[in-house]
Amino acid sequence: MTAPHPLVTRARHLARTLLAPHAEEVDQSEVPAGHLAEIRRSGLLGVNAPTEYGGSAAPASVVRETAEILAGACCSTWFVQTQHHTPVLTLARSAGPVRERLLGPLSCGELLSGVAYAHLRAYPRTPVRVTRDGDGWRFDGRVPWYTGWGLNDVMLLAGVTDADEALFAFTEAREQPGLRASPPMRLTALTAARTVSLELDGFRLPEEAVALRTPFARWAATDRPKTVAANPAVFGVAETALALPDEDTAAPLRARLTEVRDRTYALADHPVADEHLDERLALRVRAYEVLHAATTAAVVAGGGRSLSLTNRAQRLAREALFLMVQGQTPRSRGAHLDALVV
Repeated sequence: MTAPHPLVTRARHLARTLLAPHAEEVDQSEVPAGHLAEIRRSGLLGVNAPTEYGGSAAPASVVRETAEILAGACCSTWFVQTQHHTPVLTLARSAGPVRERLLGPLSCGELLSGVAYAHLRAYPRTPVRVTRDGDGWRFDGRVPWYTGWGLNDVMLLAGVTDADEALFAFTEAREQPGLRASPPMRLTALTAARTVSLELDGFRLPEEAVALRTPFARWAATDRPKTVAANPAVFGVAETALALPDEDTAAPLRARLTEVRDRTYALADHPVADEHLDERLALRVRAYEVLHAATTAAVVAGGGRSLSLTNRAQRLAREALFLMVQGQTPRSRGAHLDALVV
């Protein structure tokens, strides 16, 4: 048997000794800086970062497995740290000066990054507009969701230019002239991840902060496969939920989970990223169906105890609700709704 990747071993250790034992407590408060400090030290923030910058450049299978492990242990902590990986990949593909300034610190966990770009998926609406301002850029509009406020060091902020380009730039994750955050949102699940909205009113960044500037259509083509695929966190939360009912209940659901996961990951590894999009979306919907069944089984098995806010089953059920709408687009929403009424 092949030994697990070192990052998988570290993720399991963190999940078993730190994240899972405190998950209900975190759910009712906020992700502790100590949790994130341990993730920084573990090397997990560099799972997909280039080795020459201090990362691991791990295979996609390792990236998925570590995500499952962390999400299944404490979805709030997973959600804060998962924001970090898109900025790392964006910098790894960037030719701008910001790459040399930030890629090393992000790869080794010295800095933790968040993301403010999901609003791009609302196009042709443009919640955040970017215009030229001398030698730099001006951002105006509203970022509806930004996770990790007060926990992240930097953020990757995006908007659409007058030339219909997607522009991504880095800035410090703090209030600044032209950038104001709302109070942290109270959500049904993952309130602990400290999600806010950001108001941008003449917020300015220099050219050297830009990591990516590309035609919107080109960016959207690369983003599309991500929005039709099931998130590994779905499988991680479902797996944890299936440890709660008896084996007679769990076994058939686990078999369904394994079938959907195996096919989802096989397509994720397909050499052509934009092929089989309809099948990937159908598998995403099936993954949600198994997640809902698994977390419902956990709640039913727990009986009245499941209604306590400190109960694991109801936390997992609320996290399942969150994952059903996280990263949602009109296409994925429509496919899920269609499946519900068949």
